[in-house]
Amino acid sequence: MTTKTSKRDRRGQSQSLFDSPGKQRGGGKKQKGTGNAKGPRKGRKVAKVKVGTDRNWGVLLTFVVVGVIAAGLIVYSFVAQRGSAQETWQERANAIEGIHNYRESNPEMLTNQHVTGTQQYEVTPPVGGNHNGAWQNCQGNVYTEPIHNEHAVHSLEHGAIWITYNPDLVDQSQIDQLASLVEGNEKMLMSPYPDMDIPISLQAWGYQLRVSDPGDPRINEFIRALRINASLEGPSARCDSGVLTGQSDPSTLQYGDQMGG
Repeated sequence: MTTKTSKRDRRGQSQSLFDSPGKQRGGGKKQKGTGNAKGPRKGRKVAKVKVGTDRNWGVLLTFVVVGVIAAGLIVYSFVAQRGSAQETWQERANAIEGIHNYRESNPEMLTNQHVTGTQQYEVTPPVGGNHNGAWQNCQGNVYTEPIHNEHAVHSLEHGAIWITYNPDLVDQSQIDQLASLVEGNEKMLMSPYPDMDIPISLQAWGYQLRVSDPGDPRINEFIRALRINASLEGPSARCDSGVLTGQSDPSTLQYGDQMGG
């Protein structure tokens, strides 16, 4: 039995034969659009989420690194301060380059009896030994003429730092720079010392530092380590009510024990 096919049916069959497989699977136009949206849009969405995730990790990592560095600095500062606090003044003094510690090398010369008359000292300027009963005032006093060794050594016994300079080897600006370290500071005194073979010398009881430049940072290190600390009589030893004059003539040496010893 022969079945007649209409012209319309034949056109439909012809079109279906040339449809692409994609069109056959996807169906109509609406399905095609829906399929495309799920593919590319889904890929772009994943990419954006991935980028966003990378950025969040980057920020988090930055905070972590900064936090670790900050914690490290805090720990380092704490350890450094603790180590500095535990270090004794003797250790700080001995760490100063060029310092001479006569307490270790020549302890026998550091006698501390009150005597009359002039004394002969092994070190110039002296850093200790028998001395006059009257101390030189050391309340930040800057003397413009030499003072007696015997009074100055008594001041050293009380914990003072005595800065001396050779006026022939330093100029006025350098003298002024040294004076700025002394003026108004308790347990400090300064005077010219013409016989020195070096421009500047610092004395504490049993310690000496010789330098050429008033800007030498070791000067401040010496003062910080030894002022008051080097006293044989403790921090309460007085520096006021002392001899206020500077005399280059040994015959003018003043005698007598003052309050405070």
